[in-house]
Amino acid sequence: MTDQFARWSQATRYTDMWADPDDDPRNNEGPSPDGELATLRDVLTNYRLTLRMKCEGLNAEQLARRSVPPSTMSLLGLVRHLARVERDWRNWISDGEPLPKLYGGREADFDGAVAEQAVVDAAYDDLEREQAAADAALDQHPDLGTRVGKDGIAVRELLVHRIDEYARHCGHADLLRECIDGRVGQ
Repeated sequence: MTDQFARWSQATRYTDMWADPDDDPRNNEGPSPDGELATLRDVLTNYRLTLRMKCEGLNAEQLARRSVPPSTMSLLGLVRHLARVERDWRNWISDGEPLPKLYGGREADFDGAVAEQAVVDAAYDDLEREQAAADAALDQHPDLGTRVGKDGIAVRELLVHRIDEYARHCGHADLLRECIDGRVGQ
């Protein structure tokens, strides 16, 4: 027995891809979105889907599996972390009092990512809720140059920062998933 996995993919036509193009929910075989706002939203949506795809088909133990000590990073931790930062972005948009931290103190999003199905289910519920709430808050400001919140951050900057956050963590998710079962791909 070996600790090394064979590199594999579930794609059948293109084995170097995560999913066959016909089955890829990110597949945009048509014209690209019109305009900067639509393009930014499309890219963000695709990164969100990529994160979900990298977690797909894993059980609670696999999702909570840590990368390498002393890191606390896991796929489940990434889901919880992104739910937390979506809430943080919503706080940046608001002029009111900030919402409380989603999971408590620093690193609680990763530290609390334990191998329990209830924690997994709650993490996905939190992520969906916080994404929808942050999207709804930003949708109130369709002009990308509008400055929002107490710090006057441009809507464009918030959208680009969200894309950056998901892109960076999708890279982490690639490596974490490969360590779990060897699955690689786009």
